[in-house]
Amino acid sequence: MIKLTRFNDTVILINEEYIETVEETPDTVVSMQNGHRYLVKETVDEICWKSAEYKRECNRYNFENNPRNDA
Repeated sequence: MIKLTRFNDTVILINEEYIETVEETPDTVVSMQNGHRYLVKETVDEICWKSAEYKRECNRYNFENNPRNDA
């Protein structure tokens, strides 16, 4: 999950794996696979960074907890 901020300053957690598109129109709109759309303060670049960081953390966790990695 990635943390994003709506324009009324409420924080929402978005499941990064279900994001379909992110566009700046000029405000940033996150469209989900289920059709929901969220207007957020973060830029497209910030969301890309958060998404990549989320995936890095998931991969690191999976690597560290894989019993085949015990030497």
